[in-house]
Amino acid sequence: MSDDIMLKVERLTKTYPAAAGALTVLRDVSFTLTSGASLAIVGPSGSGKTTLLGLCAGLDLPTGGDVYLAGESLQGRDEDARAQVRNAHVGFVFQNFQLIPTLTALENVLVPLELRGESGREKEASALLARVGLGERGDHYPVQLSGGEQQRVALARAFINAPKILFCDEPTGNLDGETAATMIELVFGLNRERGTTLVLVTHDLELAKRCQSILRLKNGSVVHDS
Repeated sequence: MSDDIMLKVERLTKTYPAAAGALTVLRDVSFTLTSGASLAIVGPSGSGKTTLLGLCAGLDLPTGGDVYLAGESLQGRDEDARAQVRNAHVGFVFQNFQLIPTLTALENVLVPLELRGESGREKEASALLARVGLGERGDHYPVQLSGGEQQRVALARAFINAPKILFCDEPTGNLDGETAATMIELVFGLNRERGTTLVLVTHDLELAKRCQSILRLKNGSVVHDS
């Protein structure tokens, strides 16, 4: 596989057992994303967007098909092995922030490094908080921050391990319009600065158009790929 290919998805299918028979939420999805590229995944609720994102990031395993993340196949890897790949290559920003309430903003940013057994990078974490406009809020706990500020902490946390690829799942879904616009400028700005590949799940078609390509899902299948 070319070094320039950051994410390769081959015929991904995901099926769950159900009382009425197997439920297929994703079927035969394929695409390739090169280093530094940006992709928006769009579609109505229940179309499989978040399922696809989770499979691409190795948070779950497909029923069929394979994912190559930074050149590494995720097929057949257990959760610990997939976590190692994620820790090495991936950053996340979720709709509901997922900050640890008992840690300060600075400590939350440092969490990915702690998981990798790294320490002594508080200055770098502080610089990232400053980059997202929270240079004076490092000692504040999540409950002391607004929703927009919490999401900016989450963005700084996502970039602390210099990810090769950033997965964003509705990153502005819980933010008001002005705060959401600020957040998106930070996402795209940091991606440009650091050459990170971006995969963005969104309901916002105007936001999706800012990405280089758009993958549209309906009932678990790709209906348009531009």
